[in-house]
Amino acid sequence: MKLLFDQNLPYCLVKSLAGLYPDSTHVRLIGLESADDETIWNYARTHGYTIVSKDSDFHQRSFLQGFPPKVIWIRCGNSSTSQIEKILRDNRGPIQNFCDDGVHAFLIIGPSGT
Repeated sequence: MKLLFDQNLPYCLVKSLAGLYPDSTHVRLIGLESADDETIWNYARTHGYTIVSKDSDFHQRSFLQGFPPKVIWIRCGNSSTSQIEKILRDNRGPIQNFCDDGVHAFLIIGPSGT
């Protein structure tokens, strides 16, 4: 499961979540930190990544263009890095199922209990 973290997420997530999502990267680490959404979308599609973002723009794009790539939208407002990391850890199973299925283009995740 290859996740591509958008610029609105901390790049340190790649390292802290390497045990759960070992093939993941961040746009900053691949030179796309200033890229527009279309460039990130095309990179993810070409390289087999699922985009992870707090930005609704990729949500809209997934409705218009389908997949690949798939999109995971983290809905948590202003949150600390540790809160975002917890969301990604707590949702490991649903994220895996989503990435493996051939039907769904979009997944919304957030804090447990919301």
